[in-house]
Amino acid sequence: MKIESQDTDIESLLVGSYFHIPRFQRPYSWDDENINDFWDDVVANRSEDYFIGSMVAFKKEKQHFGVVDGQQRLTTITILLCVIRDYFLELNSVDLAKGIHQLVERKDRSNRNEYVLKTETSFPYFQEHIQKFNEESELEVNIQEEEKKISNAHELFKKFVGSVLESVEVDASINSNNKNEIKINRLVELRNSVLDLNLIFITLDNEDDAYLIFETLNTRGKDLALTDLVKNHFSKHLNPKSAVDHTKLKWEQMLDTIYNSSSVISSDNFIYHFWSSRYEAVPLKKLFPKIKKEISKLKARDYLNALVSDSKIYRSIHERDFDWSKNEKDVSDSLYALQMFKLSQPTPASMSLVRAYRDNKIKYRKLRDTLSAIEKFHFVFTAITSSRSSGGISAMYSSFAIKLFESKNSQEASEIIQDFVAKLRDKRPSIEEFKVAFKEVIYTNSSSKQKNLIRYILEKFSMHYSYKYPVDFDDLTIEHLSPQKNIGQGDWTEASVGCLGNLIFLDQEVNGGLDTKSFTEKKSILKEKGYSLPEFISDTDEWNPENVFKHAEEMAKVAYLEIWKI
Repeated sequence: MKIESQDTDIESLLVGSYFHIPRFQRPYSWDDENINDFWDDVVANRSEDYFIGSMVAFKKEKQHFGVVDGQQRLTTITILLCVIRDYFLELNSVDLAKGIHQLVERKDRSNRNEYVLKTETSFPYFQEHIQKFNEESELEVNIQEEEKKISNAHELFKKFVGSVLESVEVDASINSNNKNEIKINRLVELRNSVLDLNLIFITLDNEDDAYLIFETLNTRGKDLALTDLVKNHFSKHLNPKSAVDHTKLKWEQMLDTIYNSSSVISSDNFIYHFWSSRYEAVPLKKLFPKIKKEISKLKARDYLNALVSDSKIYRSIHERDFDWSKNEKDVSDSLYALQMFKLSQPTPASMSLVRAYRDNKIKYRKLRDTLSAIEKFHFVFTAITSSRSSGGISAMYSSFAIKLFESKNSQEASEIIQDFVAKLRDKRPSIEEFKVAFKEVIYTNSSSKQKNLIRYILEKFSMHYSYKYPVDFDDLTIEHLSPQKNIGQGDWTEASVGCLGNLIFLDQEVNGGLDTKSFTEKKSILKEKGYSLPEFISDTDEWNPENVFKHAEEMAKVAYLEIWKI
């Protein structure tokens, strides 16, 4: 099986080849949301390299390819180019219209006109009503289901491009004599943005191989996006000097580290976080042009070695037991908590901290305390108050990661960390905001999505007060002091029964024996069994919703001012 892969752009792809979408391929299916997203990407990233994924094809004959994957994007791009072409014609810019049309239809080696993209499923509507250049359709076509999707995409793009031109028309600050020229310039910018879109073009010698590759990649869930682009870039710069291809072996070593993780992590996200923890925070879809520009032949080997090294760090911050000793448990626990909070924002900072520790730039204590500060911050900021950031948090993490990576010695690293922790402290929500949100965290059978967070909180309180239990910690379950059967009885609601103030750790056997007992009897039995009880519960004679919320408020104060204080 011969596989060729190259990173290219839409203009280069359309200039040199013809593409055929067979009838058995799935029909065009993009809806309004897909079209809107594509338009936003193209317009928002005008004048910048923008990556749109991979395309898999097989060779039919010289310069002719059958499309296996990528037909939706290729069809959409062709429709948009036809719309831009038609607007050029409306503005009497015939040469520019013809320039685009060469990417839609051109003469083959026999001097016969041939469409660059040919699709059987929408024939002849696509050809007659969209691709055709400035001519009336010679055929009446009954629009089928796929043609409706194509027609809808065509109309949406006409609306979008038309709105770009209309904004010039209604702009009173633009001299009316210049409006036509400015409209043409806007169309040229839009055309360039489309033609500069980047992709990976993967070609195989025959159709069966193409489908095998496509299915294999999709089955394994391995992206054909940034990872392959970067791999190709390294391969281009680092040719093997012997029978052993060291570049290939190192790349495979890096991928094995990522893909063999018990956590769900991807190579694309690893490369993205690798870059933002060392050099610059760049959106994933804009990252490859930066990498391509920065990694020259002279630098390629060092960058590849860094990727291999950092892949182990990346896995270790996502996988609790990977590359951590028993003596480093506090660090792995903090990293695990960040994963439980479902956070990716701190990843560059976590990578940079672990890297600095592995490189002996910072001591274990500094690593432990800084990761603990990040954990405590996000417990308050994210897990409890669900505070939202406009992007400042992500920027703060990447900025810190890069400064730490660039620091020259332990003293400089220590000062950077000290400043960073101070910023975390300053960004914490207020205690009043925290107390309100803390009392709203609940766990019941019908509202169990916060179960892991509840267990995490109760474990932290147990450690803080050195609570004693008669069984191993792993055998303890979250139980309700006032049972769930009380929901709807008297003043008891799901909010009060499920509230943190009503939750304790018990083993199931003891919990079963408490079911019908009074509150006073429950306390007596638990003390006899060797359970430590929170002071508030021990000192309370009556257990009701009011006291549950009072207990939760007391817990919130301790949580904010002591346990999760930065």
